Amino acid sequence: MATIQDVIRVLEAYAPPRYQESYDNSGLQTGNGADEVKGVLVTLDCTEEVLEEAIAKGCNLVVAHHPVIFKGIKSLIGRSYVERTIIKAIQHNIAIFACHTNLDNVHNGVNAKIAEKLELLNTRILVNKPQTLMKLVVFVPVANTDEVLDALHKAGAGQIGNYSNCSFQVQGTGRFLPTEGADPKIGQVGKPEQVQENRIEVIFPAYMQHNLMAALVKAHPYEEVAHYITALENTNQEVGIGMVGELAPDLTEEQFLAYLKDKMQLQGLRYTSVGSKIIRRVAVCGGSGSFLIKDAIRSGADALVTGDVKYHEFFDAENRIMIADIGHYESEVFTKEIFYDTISKNFATFAVYLSNVNTNPIRYTF
Repeated sequence: MATIQDVIRVLEAYAPPRYQESYDNSGLQTGNGADEVKGVLVTLDCTEEVLEEAIAKGCNLVVAHHPVIFKGIKSLIGRSYVERTIIKAIQHNIAIFACHTNLDNVHNGVNAKIAEKLELLNTRILVNKPQTLMKLVVFVPVANTDEVLDALHKAGAGQIGNYSNCSFQVQGTGRFLPTEGADPKIGQVGKPEQVQENRIEVIFPAYMQHNLMAALVKAHPYEEVAHYITALENTNQEVGIGMVGELAPDLTEEQFLAYLKDKMQLQGLRYTSVGSKIIRRVAVCGGSGSFLIKDAIRSGADALVTGDVKYHEFFDAENRIMIADIGHYESEVFTKEIFYDTISKNFATFAVYLSNVNTNPIRYTF
C-alpha cells in the first residue's frame, strides 16, 4: 500500500523543500499523509474544476505546482475560489500537495523542462543559489576509511556537478584518553592512546545533514565521533533559478519566434526586437522571470524566455537581448509532466493522470 506521504517523500527527494523561497508555501495543503493513495491527478494549478476532474477519475491526491493556499486564511466560507477549492477538497477527502519554488530551483525542474522543450544544448543554471552547501570533516582510523566514506557517499555526500564520490583526505595521528564510563573501540580506559587516522572532508547539500550524520554514526567505529560541520558560501551548481543553453542551429529573430511558438504551443507572445541579431544562446525562467534580465544579459544570452514582464521592464533589454514574454501559464504548463513522470516511475499500484483542465485565467483574441 502506497500512502500520500510516500508520494510526498519521492517528490521532495526530487525537489527538496529546503530549496523553496521564504515567501512560498509548498507542501501538503489539505489531507492526511497516512491515507492510501487511490489515484493522483497532476496539474499546474488546483481549482474547483480540477477537483471535479479528480473526483470523476477517482483520485484522492492532487499534485500541483502552484500552492492553492499562499496567503493567510482566516475563515473558510466560500468567498473566493481558494476557499471554495479547499472546502471541496476537505468534503471529498482529497489531499492537495504543492511543489513550487523548490521545483523552480533544482537543476532538473521547471526550467530544465522549458530547455528540454526548446531542445537547448549545454544547459546550466542561470543564477546559482548560495548557502545551500555544507562541509563535513571527520577523523577516521585508516583501516575504516573506505567503509565510512562509502556510507557518506551513499547518504548523498561528495556530489559536485557531474562528479560523484568526491572527498579529500590526509593522514595524521589522533590522540585521546578514554575516561571512566567510556567503552573505547580502540585502547583502554585510563590509558593514553594514539591512532593513525585519516581526516576526511566531504561537501553535501545542507538539507541532507540529518541523514548524513545518522549514516556517519552508524558506520564509524568510535563511540564518540570526532567531527565538525561548516556552512559554506559556495554556490551550488545543482541549485538556482533560471537556465541558459544554446540552440542548434542558430536562428534569426523571425525564425526564433516561430520556433518558440511551435515548441511551447503558443497562441501568441510579447517580445522586444533585436533586429538582425542572431539568436544563439537562450535563457529561460518559468513563471515571472523579469528579475533575471540583467543576469541573462551577463550570461551572453541573446534571448530571455519567461512570463509576466511589465511594460517598463521591457526597456531593460536595451536592444542587447530579446525578451520573449510567453505568459506565466504557458511557461510552466509542462511542469506537470515532471510530476507525472516522477510518480509513475516510482509507483505502480495506482493511476496517475495529467489534468485536462486548462487553468489559465487569461484568454487571447487576435
